Amino acid sequence: MCGIVGLHLRDPALYPQLGALLTGMLDQMCDRGPDSAGMAVYGDPVWSPAGTVTVSLLDSPLPAPELAEQLTAAMGLPVTALDLAPTIVLHAEIPESDSEALVQAVRTVAPTARVIGFGPGLAVLKGIGNPTALANGFGLPQAQGWQGVAHTRMATESAVTAEGSHPFSVGPGQCLVHNGSFSNHMSIKHELQRAGVEFDSENDTEVGARFVAQQLAQGADLEKALLLLNEVFDGFYTLLVSTSDSFAVVRDAIACKPAIIAETDRWVAMASEYRALADLPGVEQARIFEPEPEEVYVWRRS
Repeated sequence: MCGIVGLHLRDPALYPQLGALLTGMLDQMCDRGPDSAGMAVYGDPVWSPAGTVTVSLLDSPLPAPELAEQLTAAMGLPVTALDLAPTIVLHAEIPESDSEALVQAVRTVAPTARVIGFGPGLAVLKGIGNPTALANGFGLPQAQGWQGVAHTRMATESAVTAEGSHPFSVGPGQCLVHNGSFSNHMSIKHELQRAGVEFDSENDTEVGARFVAQQLAQGADLEKALLLLNEVFDGFYTLLVSTSDSFAVVRDAIACKPAIIAETDRWVAMASEYRALADLPGVEQARIFEPEPEEVYVWRRS
């Protein structure tokens, strides 16, 4: 079944409340996905400090301090690590244009670790268990920032693992969360593999994320990438896709998977059900609507 929540803040006065607001939204979706959860936060000064590139990973064969020490030696510059078990979040002061340098260093030093997110300003956290308990354990209520997405998972087509939870973040600063299923994902996966794209899981959501990342890397904007996804993918789905400057929602042609959007001058929010939006500040004055089938809705950071 799965539950999606996302919050894009327009008013900087709300940035200190991002994590608390997102935690409240996530809590309302626990019954839609009780087995695992993931969340992504853009702009938190602790999880992704300004001037650094952040890499989030699971399954590190080394404890966080030793991993940071070996990466520092390998890169010739300081790398720090936050242990937010089971996720480790790494930081290095390198140019944004070199954001994949830290990813490559991780793959050399800890080849069995699973990179679950990377880029400046983005931290991705995942785990197995009750979503609210995970959020509190990570410290999400204290997080700050300008945008966040989260997902509660009820696994249907792959195992219950932290790696299989959403969001899937496979390009710099990009995240995709998904409620539903893609019926033709294997044929698309094989096509992407023939083009040199590598996969980390058997999850159909990763195929959608890799497809979007490929389109963005080839020069499409987010709206175009999601229009192309609608043309290529079959199935029933609601997607929330975020990048370092955008927040987008799209549904399939039948639109049987629930979605609701609320918009005010201070924020834009999306969730699988209205109850996740009910406690947002000023929701009484929000424009509230259900996204239309196959229409791409995009909001960009001003």
